[in-house]
Order: sequence, then structure tokens, then C-alpha cells
Amino acid sequence: MIRVLIADDSAFMRKVLSDLFQKHPDFEVAGTAVDGKDTISKVKSLKPDLVTLDVNMPVMDGINALAVIMRECPTPVVMISSLTKQGTDATVRALSLGAVDFISKAGGSISRIDTIEEEILEKCRSAAGARVRRIGGETARTGVSSGPPVMRRIELPQRTGAKPPSQPEPPAQQPSIGFAKRQNPLLQRRAKPVSGSEGKPVDASFGGASSKKLVVIGTSTGGPQALQRVITRLPGNLPCGVVVVQHMPPGFTKSLADRLDNISAISVKEAEHEDVIQPGHVYIAPGNYHLRVAPNGSSRKILLSQEPPVGNHRPAVNVMYDSAAQFGRDLVAVIMTGMGCDGCEGMKKIKSNGGYSIAQNEETSVVYGMPKAVVDAGLADEIQPLESIAKAIVEAVKK
Repeated sequence: MIRVLIADDSAFMRKVLSDLFQKHPDFEVAGTAVDGKDTISKVKSLKPDLVTLDVNMPVMDGINALAVIMRECPTPVVMISSLTKQGTDATVRALSLGAVDFISKAGGSISRIDTIEEEILEKCRSAAGARVRRIGGETARTGVSSGPPVMRRIELPQRTGAKPPSQPEPPAQQPSIGFAKRQNPLLQRRAKPVSGSEGKPVDASFGGASSKKLVVIGTSTGGPQALQRVITRLPGNLPCGVVVVQHMPPGFTKSLADRLDNISAISVKEAEHEDVIQPGHVYIAPGNYHLRVAPNGSSRKILLSQEPPVGNHRPAVNVMYDSAAQFGRDLVAVIMTGMGCDGCEGMKKIKSNGGYSIAQNEETSVVYGMPKAVVDAGLADEIQPLESIAKAIVEAVKK
């Protein structure tokens, strides 16, 4: 039995979710809450197995309430988010603070959320069994109202985002903003993790030599928080590019990339079709697009497509891994927290071509599904806790 606390300022949404859960014998509605402070109080008193937490609430919003919950009484949380730009940014912050997953409201604050009943039930069942950890001082530091100021990038022309092969990037927008930003001295000041972020980048000297290596990272449930802990520790002088597939819908991947870019020494952007992979850059696959890596003369480039989902995923880790396997011993593949086994088949090809693999360990995975599949198949060269993965990547790149 999964005891769920429903936190939403809308009486309509509380009723819709309560009715939905009460129809299923494996759920019990432990209670409801109307704002962030009420949520914290009831998490402590009712001790639910799961909380569904609205992002936008009065008195205390869902982000600040989540920060307190994860610091004082860690509990699996699924965020309920609108599809607005503000909503997606807030959801990405929530995932970085420890929320297990999120559900998008299709119609804003009052929506027919009952039309996605199966998605809600699947995500909540998975989240209830997730491993959550107490996040101490760092949670307090990264909360919305209490966190340190972060220098924002100046307003630059908006890039158009991911495009399929039939819509090449207009020449006027090249090079992409993601590559140009390091030339701005104000932004160079920001190009180090701020005090209170996940930690200093790994101290690494690469001897000034260029690297032919490529790093590919696959993750799903729990991935935004895991990526924050890894990418913020990668040094800005990493002599190769990093390509990431994180299972997320459209819109959220750009918010994730922008957030990571603001707190990392390495540059992070949402990938675009035919992006040339540059050293010291991280490219996150856009939601609803498969990402492949292809040779591009002496370099490599990113190809995006909207071919059918693979294993119910688009982007899929297996698609990225399968395309990158051709780079053989120059490839470092990382598999991190996530439900299911996406990435295992692609990792088989990577290993058969001589690539190097790093898997996250069970103890630090929110959901030990994707890394477990790789480990159980005997495909992991290293099994590392989350806090050691950035260092493992750097050492593998040096080899």
C-alpha cells in the first residue's frame, strides 16, 4: 500500500488526484495539503510514502517546501508542474533538489489531469520505491529564496532550439550562443561553480594535448540531480565533448541545460541538429528527439531525428550509445540512475568495439534499473558512487 499526500492549492486538483488514487487498491490517500507550510507539517505528522507536490502554491511554494522536506524528512516526491517556461524552470530546480519525478499539467493550474491517469500511476508507483537521501546544507543553500545569487547571462538573441534534419540552423545564428558565451568577461567570471553548489570541479591537468575522446552519458529517473552532481565537477578544460541523453519531455531539457550551464565550469547547452562537438562542452539531447553522434571530418557532430521511440523513449540512450560505439577506444560511456534497462543493448556494442564504461552504484542511484542492467550483464569497467563519477570520467579521458 502506497500512502500518498496530495499537496495542491487547487481544491479541484486535490479532488481529481484523490479520486484517481482511491480507485486503485495499492494507493491510500494519507491526506491533502493546501500550501508549502501545510505540506511540511503533514509530511512530518503523517509520514507518507509519497508526496505529489504542486510547484505553484501560496504561503510557501513547492520548491521551498521540497527543500525543507529533503533536508528534514526525506520522502519521495513527484512534482506537479505547468508547461509554462516558469513551470519548467521550477520543475528542473525541484529535480535538482531531490524530487524523484514530475507530471506536467496539460492545461495549467486547473487541468484534465485525469486524462493521463496511467502516466500518473506509473510514475507514482516507481517514485514510491525510489531511494531518497537527506540533503543537508546544500539543500538550504540551493533553495529558491535562500540560495546565493547566481550571475545570469546577459540577454542575447534567442536561438531557435532543436531542429530536425529538414530544418538546418540559419547561418545568422552560427556559431551557437552556447559556444560564444565564454568570450564575454562577465560570463567568464560566472564560469566557476558558485559557493554552495555541488562542489569544485575535479582538479585535472591534461598536458595541453587535444583529446580524441568522447564522453556519452545516459540517465533517466533521478538523472537531473545526478547530472548536477557530475557536470558541476567536470573541469572547464576537459579536452573533449560530453553528450547526454536524459529522459525528459520537450522544454524541460533546455531548462535543465541552462541551469547546469549557470553553475558549471564546463559549458552546457541543449543540443541542436548538426552541432559540432567542441572540447569543454556538454550537449543535452532535446526532449522528443533522438540524438546520434556522427563523424565530421576530424571532429564529430550531433544528428537529431524524430524517428519512432525506442523502448518507449525519445530520446533513447540506446540510440545514442549505438551511434557512438563506432568511436571504439576513444569512447567513455557512463550509465546512471534510471528505471528500466535503456542503454544496456547499446553498451554491449560499445564494449565489443573497445569502449570504456562507468556505471553508477546501487547505493547512490535513485532507481537502480539502468545501471543494474549494465552491471548484471558484465559490461561495467567501473562501478562508482555518484560523487566519484566526474573524477572517473576525467581519469578515463586521460587514458
